[in-house]
Amino acid sequence: MAVRVLKPTTSSTRGTRLEDRSMLEKKSGPKKLSVSKNQKAGRNNQGKITIRHRGGGFRRRVRIIDFKRDKSGIEAKVLGLYFDPNRSAHLALLQYADGEKRYIIAPRRLKVGDKVISGEKVDVLPGNAMMVKNIPSGTSVHCLENRIGKGAVFARSAGQEIIIQGLDTTGKYVQVKMPSGEIRLVPANAMATIGQVGNEEKMNVKLGKAGRKRNLGWRPEVRGMAMHAVEHPHGGGEGKGQIGGQAKDIWGNRIGTRTRRNKRTNKYIIKRRRTRQRPFAKK
Repeated sequence: MAVRVLKPTTSSTRGTRLEDRSMLEKKSGPKKLSVSKNQKAGRNNQGKITIRHRGGGFRRRVRIIDFKRDKSGIEAKVLGLYFDPNRSAHLALLQYADGEKRYIIAPRRLKVGDKVISGEKVDVLPGNAMMVKNIPSGTSVHCLENRIGKGAVFARSAGQEIIIQGLDTTGKYVQVKMPSGEIRLVPANAMATIGQVGNEEKMNVKLGKAGRKRNLGWRPEVRGMAMHAVEHPHGGGEGKGQIGGQAKDIWGNRIGTRTRRNKRTNKYIIKRRRTRQRPFAKK
């Protein structure tokens, strides 16, 4: 996907970079493959705001995506590429030989009219899905499972890819390198889709004005330094005061600290995405 640069006729269009969706279908996909979405504006079932700065935005429908790729051995044809307002990646509409239609995450270099298939061991081509134990080392994959039959949970957003590194000594797991640099183990029989997720230029998009952000469902966020001292740890001071110390959120918790609490899956992580730096030795 390329990025579309607007002519700077106004201050809002100067510096704006938007997606080029000329290769996508103009009409919406099958309505049976989508469900309505209720806007909750970041509130839970008690009506309390649990996610701040959300609300408004365009009405949208949730697309039903095949993350399991469990239609094994049946060839499918790509009917078209579609925009999904709920994610950064684009979708590919497949029609199987038996007539069923399903959405999948569109990988890079997948075109309309291509044939894809899923199974235990298939050709290493973009869009094909197979078990990771049969994928050659060094291959880029996406939509990777962490449990057999659960469906894809890793590398589903635009431009993401995972590198297969090969079987471990037991033969039950496969080492993979995540987009963050973390190296971890996944079950050898887990399914993954060949290729990198498309729309890789999404990271270069600049909305250009606040209105586009509001259309996406985001409300304004006030800086902590612009608040009073009683409202935020960064507030107060004369003029443009300094924060002082480490950055904190509105509740006084440090920003940037590790929040991982899942000890159950620590045994599957071989190398962390960050190496802990040792303090300088005293002379």
